[in-house]
Amino acid sequence: MAALLEARALVKQYPKVRAVDGVSFEVPAGICFGLLGPNGAGKSTTVEMLEGVAQPSAGEVLFRGESIRSRAARYREKIGIQFQSTALQDFLTVRENLRLFQALYPKKRPLDELIAVCRLEEFLDRDSHKLSGGQRQRVLLAIALVNDPEVVFLDEPTTGLDPQARRNFWELVRSIKAEGKTLVLTTHYMEEAYELCDDIGIMDHGRLIARGSPQRLLAEHFDDSVLELPAADALRAGSELPFVLRGDWAELSTRDIAGALEVLRRAGAPLGQLRIRPRTLEDLFLELTGKELRA
Repeated sequence: MAALLEARALVKQYPKVRAVDGVSFEVPAGICFGLLGPNGAGKSTTVEMLEGVAQPSAGEVLFRGESIRSRAARYREKIGIQFQSTALQDFLTVRENLRLFQALYPKKRPLDELIAVCRLEEFLDRDSHKLSGGQRQRVLLAIALVNDPEVVFLDEPTTGLDPQARRNFWELVRSIKAEGKTLVLTTHYMEEAYELCDDIGIMDHGRLIARGSPQRLLAEHFDDSVLELPAADALRAGSELPFVLRGDWAELSTRDIAGALEVLRRAGAPLGQLRIRPRTLEDLFLELTGKELRA
């Protein structure tokens, strides 16, 4: 599949630190690509260079095979960005804010389409400063779509939303992807990346350390499952099983679930709260970086 967007040997050098150190990857048209990394990994700087907001110290970003530096104005018309925080004009309604942002572009997506796609009908004439968190994010998504872009950048779009609002937003993202648009997503939620992304890249120390579909990366790195027990219950097994404490819970990675359960049973460990789960992107992230994503 041909690349719509390509990062080619990107470097971003600051006086005392190299934030991005030779990052290269391609984003095919029509997929959702997720870029993940702990704070300081270079993820945000990489995305800013992809957006054209920051200029690389070396390397280049290509859109449809052309450097975005040489066609900067044209590129800006082809992309939409939902920043993590965007100021909406107070004392304007949602409808008026959409019209304000539409006026900035020569190509405009019809207002009724934006309203329908982002489900804004119920608060369209509400003052923007009276919106809930989920409503505000839907408006910001609509603003990212006002110019009917080919590529949509979503910068941690569900941070701070409650679980229901987050899942509602996921449905919007899926509907936009179904239109054939290409999405570049940064997120602190592993479940979000797994649910939405066809392909992910994981960064650490300014470099891309893993790339592939979530399913392929998990299959490449793990062939076991995880048992979870309250820490007090896991301690009943003594040293026979190498549980790892994570707060009030203990985790055991094992290929032999039946054998581990037999050890716990013989030790008299309560199993009423036992959980068995497959490996997740959270496990992969810790395996590769040694860090919690929110660290």
